Amino acid sequence: MMLELEEQISDLEKWNDGKGLIVYGAEDTFCSGADLSATNALCKPKDGLMMCMFMQSTLTRLQRLPLISVSLVQGKAIGGGAEICTACDFRLMTEESEIRFVHKHMGIVPGWGGASRLIQIIGPRQALKLLSSAQGIHPEHALSIGLADDILSSTADKAMEEAQTWISSYTKGPAETIRAIKKVVTSGREHALVDSLRKEKDIFGTVWGGPVHLQALSKVLKRN
Repeated sequence: MMLELEEQISDLEKWNDGKGLIVYGAEDTFCSGADLSATNALCKPKDGLMMCMFMQSTLTRLQRLPLISVSLVQGKAIGGGAEICTACDFRLMTEESEIRFVHKHMGIVPGWGGASRLIQIIGPRQALKLLSSAQGIHPEHALSIGLADDILSSTADKAMEEAQTWISSYTKGPAETIRAIKKVVTSGREHALVDSLRKEKDIFGTVWGGPVHLQALSKVLKRN
């Protein structure tokens, strides 16, 4: 899935007349987090850092696309899924959805840029609460702290249609203008983010594959 996501981003980078993008998951789940068997195979620090750098690059490229982007969060956005939704400009949540940064329970921190972007979106105080509690963030709470931009009232089969209507107010107009607006906003955000991503990668490398991470992974694998 990581490779397929990177391929999609590469295609979108060639979409020269695009204006908007909606990122969503299959079967009413945005992204339920890591495949534990794959995670277990990548438990060495070197492997974790390679994955970290690959996904940081992919999600940063997603964030830099000259498209107005929206994460349509239906169902759960867990762990890496929570990090992915922060790479979009806006987040729409359906009424039964949930975003959760569960990294603490696995003895790690976000490494795909999710912590850096979360701080930019809701500020360090709220980010610290979400990361250190590892609690689920339901739509009303997400909206109140600025993590979500709206709560969709549609049923699951109509959520995409409502999301398209929502984003259309921001993508209305010539592609050249919409893309230029996004580039200006991206430029203003970039300098602080680059330094923050580098530091997040360094900290991630100190815990991935460490004793607490391996112990947590072992427990979860035994339960499954």
